Amino acid sequence: MRRRDFIVGLGSAAAWPVVARAQQAAVPVIGLLSGVSFESYADRVAAFRQGLMEMGFVEGRNVAIEYRSADGRFERLPASVADLIRRQVTVIVAIGGGTRTGLAAKAATSTIPIVFATGGDAVIDGLVASISRPEANVTGVAFGNTILGAKRLDLMRQLLPGGTSIGYLDRPRTDVRNLLEAARINGQKLVVFTASTAQDIDIALAAIVQQRLAGLVVSADAFFNQRRDQIVALTAHHAVPTIYANREYVRAGGLLSYGVELHDVYRWTGVYTGRLLNGAKPSDLPVMQPTKFDLVINLKTAKALGLTIPETLLATADEVIQ
Repeated sequence: MRRRDFIVGLGSAAAWPVVARAQQAAVPVIGLLSGVSFESYADRVAAFRQGLMEMGFVEGRNVAIEYRSADGRFERLPASVADLIRRQVTVIVAIGGGTRTGLAAKAATSTIPIVFATGGDAVIDGLVASISRPEANVTGVAFGNTILGAKRLDLMRQLLPGGTSIGYLDRPRTDVRNLLEAARINGQKLVVFTASTAQDIDIALAAIVQQRLAGLVVSADAFFNQRRDQIVALTAHHAVPTIYANREYVRAGGLLSYGVELHDVYRWTGVYTGRLLNGAKPSDLPVMQPTKFDLVINLKTAKALGLTIPETLLATADEVIQ
């Protein structure tokens, strides 16, 4: 799908006639900033718009949206934020790219309200000083993938009781100390691999096979989400049991996932944005933290890998793909 077709399909304000814009000068404008392509986030943008609608805002009717994407080149984020500020947007919404996108917006303005969606720790990563009392112009939804990493390791322990050496694929310079400690407590050895290019992913999977690691945990970083098909294909080719953060991997042929329902995360991002448009202050909105997490298992992939899924896992699974 071409970028222009996608944005027009979303009803972008960019498609409105100039005259219509002039007539609706009082309409608030949302700056939707993404570190990754909007094409890869189509379902999440739809959920965001649903949340906006629940608060009474419909794009093209009583709110406009300016779309800015770094398309995976995160060094472009500062320029994209600067452009949104020049256009005097009412609210900046930072998605796609986790903490990096939110931090780019925060670094650029202390006055325009910012709503983020991140899988990181919003306090440790520097987005807010407090979950319950966020800073003056920043709030959002933090869905705890750092903490959930420990749970994913435990699920691999249950799935592979004899496999104590597990690989972990993440971006360079990510702090994985908590995950290493969780692995130690589980009696597991965690071998960390980093990747920032498609070739790095190929090299990491080859190294995992060479080192005969029992399985793999893939970080929730948006970089890997954009390369989902490559990762799923490689883990299948090398017969590496792998757990992911998002169910989209499992529906694409991955083995299992454990994480939040992303539709809810981005719907709440839209709800928070709508509350700000209705007059709330970011400091009045505690950072939202989802409490429901889904386990998804692909039995077809398990059979191809020669694995038997324990009944305890099947019994607790929220979705089982036959």
